[in-house]
Amino acid sequence: MSGRTRRGVQVPAAAGVLLAVLALAGCGGDQEGAGAQLVVTQDFGTRSIADLPQPTTRPGSTILELLSANVPGVRTATIAAQPQLSAVGPVTNATVDGRTKRWTLFVNGVGEDAEGPGQELDDNDVVWWDHHDTGAAARVPAVVGSFPAPFRNGVEGKRMPLRIECSPADIPACQKVQDAMTAAGVFAAQGGLQQSITDETLRIIVGPWERIRDDDTARLLEGGPRVSGVYARPTPDGRSIALLDATGKQTRELGPGSGLIAATRLRDGQPVWFITGPDVAGVSAAAQALDQGNLKDHYALAVDDGRAVAVPEVGVAVRP
Repeated sequence: MSGRTRRGVQVPAAAGVLLAVLALAGCGGDQEGAGAQLVVTQDFGTRSIADLPQPTTRPGSTILELLSANVPGVRTATIAAQPQLSAVGPVTNATVDGRTKRWTLFVNGVGEDAEGPGQELDDNDVVWWDHHDTGAAARVPAVVGSFPAPFRNGVEGKRMPLRIECSPADIPACQKVQDAMTAAGVFAAQGGLQQSITDETLRIIVGPWERIRDDDTARLLEGGPRVSGVYARPTPDGRSIALLDATGKQTRELGPGSGLIAATRLRDGQPVWFITGPDVAGVSAAAQALDQGNLKDHYALAVDDGRAVAVPEVGVAVRP
């Protein structure tokens, strides 16, 4: 395994040393993983530290022990009687110039609470640790970068049925999403937008923003990352969607023909994904981008003028 840099971002010297050390990670061990995966990144997935599709595991390992067994330089701290990740090599939890960067955990695309690192690893878990600036969003409830998790892997060890909800019901993007899920090995029922929410069903909502915003979970996106954990903010009229940087400042505005793939959770409910945009063409563009190659290691994904754009935008100048 070797480290990589994405989108032309220059890796600092300290991170370069870490990448060299981690090139040795994942070799040998007691037992090959039976489906578990481990990803370690910085800055919202833009810098890869480790990407292990078959990490070394031991029976009964916790999520934190999985990291320690495969990546050198792991240090922990006990907070509220729970083990927490504090550093991987030189990359530490710290506050500098008033901005806090810390390690955040996602399991199958779902943000974990304080007990997450100490929970026992499931054979099919996709474990993603990311170190990033938390100033704009102290909590990120869900991300799209572990696709096809959580649909194929489940949440907290439990697989659930998937419902694709479309508005309007006959929007062409609906079938594109259905096809993408079938290609990913996931069966999904399809129907219109429902307001009833169950903890026993995962949902993908497909449609122009003005058509789907009345869903209680969808409306969280209009509050920006501090409310939804998504670094994009649709306007209530659905005419545009602002993309944001790591600090929550706008970098660009998506207009007609542009799309967004994002996920969040309402309180402690199941994650809900959104395939949306200002218009039908934008929704179609987002649906077309729904695959593992496009989504990998991204918190959310936009499509602007036919190009995939990782969200939040890191290292992009903020527009006045």
